Amino acid sequence: MTKAPAESSAAPLTLGAHHVGLAVRDVAEACAFFVEALGYRVAAERPDYPAIFVTDGTTLLTLWQVADPATAAPFDRRAHVGLHHLALGVADLAVLHTVFDRIQRHPGTIIEFAPEPIRPGAATHHFICAMPGGI
Repeated sequence: MTKAPAESSAAPLTLGAHHVGLAVRDVAEACAFFVEALGYRVAAERPDYPAIFVTDGTTLLTLWQVADPATAAPFDRRAHVGLHHLALGVADLAVLHTVFDRIQRHPGTIIEFAPEPIRPGAATHHFICAMPGGI
């Protein structure tokens, strides 16, 4: 295991994430997940790329379709280097359960586990799922 670098006293040079880009097997399927299950809106489209940009008003996601979906290797978060997960925030536990209910009913979504404390006794809860297409 590597040791983390010492903390810097300098102020960060960045202002948070501008957007996150996700390579997906089917851009329309991925877009439907964010729009239908999570209430995002389409901010822009680039059919020639092909990409669809979706947002919840705070987070902007670029959904980019891979060149050849038939040969695209699914991501394995335990074996491949890359984006491990995308964690989205919600207002409270009631909203988390509403999101979970909508996501588990969305076609093609795979639930790893239902909402639970992030660690024993923690106030923060989470769940893990794979959206259609495997992310």
